[in-house]
Amino acid sequence: MRMVDLIEKKRNGKTLTTEEINYVVTEYTNGDIPDYQMSALAMAIYFQNMTEQERADLTMAMVHSGDTIDLSPIEGIKVDKHSTGGVGDTTTLVLAPLVAALDVPVAKMSGRGLGHTGGTIDKLESIEGFHVEIDNEQFIDLVNRDKIAVIGQSGNLTPADKKLYALRDVTATVDSIPLIASSIMSKKIAAGADAIVLDVKTGAGAFMKKLDDAEELAHAMVRIGNNVGRKTMAVISDMSQPLGFAIGNSLEVKEAIDTLQGKGPKDLEELCLVLGSQMVYLAGKADSLEDAKEKLKEVMMNGKALEKFKVFVAGQGGNPDSIEHPEKLPQATYQIEVPAKASGVVSEIVADALGTAAMLLGAGRATKDSVIDLAVGLVLKKKVGDSVQIGESLVTIHTNKENIQNVMDMIYENIKISETAEVPPLIYKVITD
Repeated sequence: MRMVDLIEKKRNGKTLTTEEINYVVTEYTNGDIPDYQMSALAMAIYFQNMTEQERADLTMAMVHSGDTIDLSPIEGIKVDKHSTGGVGDTTTLVLAPLVAALDVPVAKMSGRGLGHTGGTIDKLESIEGFHVEIDNEQFIDLVNRDKIAVIGQSGNLTPADKKLYALRDVTATVDSIPLIASSIMSKKIAAGADAIVLDVKTGAGAFMKKLDDAEELAHAMVRIGNNVGRKTMAVISDMSQPLGFAIGNSLEVKEAIDTLQGKGPKDLEELCLVLGSQMVYLAGKADSLEDAKEKLKEVMMNGKALEKFKVFVAGQGGNPDSIEHPEKLPQATYQIEVPAKASGVVSEIVADALGTAAMLLGAGRATKDSVIDLAVGLVLKKKVGDSVQIGESLVTIHTNKENIQNVMDMIYENIKISETAEVPPLIYKVITD
């Protein structure tokens, strides 16, 4: 088998066999296929696309290129959730204890963030004492006992995907649906999930800016999951404006605590209920999505969801008092209001720009070596469609820096006030095939 023949075959629009895809992934991971040939194949895939079978084969070949996590010692159906990312995306902090409160095992592998705010692990480390440095045996024991635990990502999970993604990043082939879908799904499957719920974002703060592209990606990932034996569902949700109000690590933890009590932002609560109902349904703990949603509302209102969050935090060394008393979370030195310069209706909040503003405060990493300030960030006071009076606060800036004029300027440039506004839907579609 020669790589040049496979490049030519795909360039001409023909279908690669399972054996051929396995050969490519294995030899590229081993270093026996050079980057320039893999780049040519990626570009051929970009233009010629892949069949559903090719996508499933590529996904599984990348799964088997490195370590996989065996979650079989955990009782029950393990359901994982993946979000394609956004600004103020606090869903995991809410969803994990929320669905665990209904005895759905949540064995979560998460990473640190590179961008506007930290990843799930960074946010959780806002809680005093919390740590993810636990071995696999302890991880499994915690999930069996408490139904919830979070561990850091394995260094050798899907190495083929890591190599291929780095190559795509410099060869203008990142935005290829089959390559994006197989990249995401390979990591979820390698992490041991029995079923997968996907939150595919669309809008200014999302990777997929256009709804049609988000829908195509959602269908691609759901079909890959179902084709390889993982029950998979997806939600397409809005990220034209930040989700919830908080952007920043400890600020998002506080917002998650509020939401677990039914006191959080309505958009964050609703999205968590929709995603959570899919997780509960796929885990076999409800007869329908509607039934699952009602059960989630019940544990949110009766305190069981918040109690599960405390148990989770304590299980991994964190101080559960921080959940009962969020004022014990890291606090910024200064809180500065950003007053509206005009009266009217908020018509636009550019999500990715506000994420960048939070990163400038220290809430995220500009490079992988950047040190995050867990206390800082932004808290929105208005969302699209809300009326505002001149002088009324649009945003509270939480900062440990005195000179933040650049952040103020960025906020003013990216929150528009008009006479009217069109409020985007929170959820566009639910995808099951």
